[in-house]
Amino acid sequence: MKQYVLIGCLGFLLAGCGMTVNQAALDSSVSQVVTRNYQSRSFDTTDKLEVMNNIVATMQDLGFVIEKADKDIGTISGFSFTTQTNMTVSVRPKGNSILVRANASKGTRAITDPQAYQNFFNALSQSLFLTANEVL
Repeated sequence: MKQYVLIGCLGFLLAGCGMTVNQAALDSSVSQVVTRNYQSRSFDTTDKLEVMNNIVATMQDLGFVIEKADKDIGTISGFSFTTQTNMTVSVRPKGNSILVRANASKGTRAITDPQAYQNFFNALSQSLFLTANEVL
């Protein structure tokens, strides 16, 4: 009798592990593509180190304290005490350009407002323009 109860419980637990595909899961994958689109920007340069230096400067200008920067991996992470925001930016070469992707969060919630990323990329674009034209 105990054996049947144990098998029944085990079967019930395993049934809970099954995956179901629903429309919400499919919709979320579409929104991830949209999110990735406004979190990414391509820049017409091949100088990864220059882009990373400008990202550090831009993040500092926006009030972030740089916690970690790794030029080999191409990541920069920082925290803003004023807005309580974490941001990680990745940099990778892509053909004759550099692809930059920013990911920001407040606590455990990802920031999904496209305007926040637009503001970051506008500031980064200006910084790269000024550096390229030796204005700084």
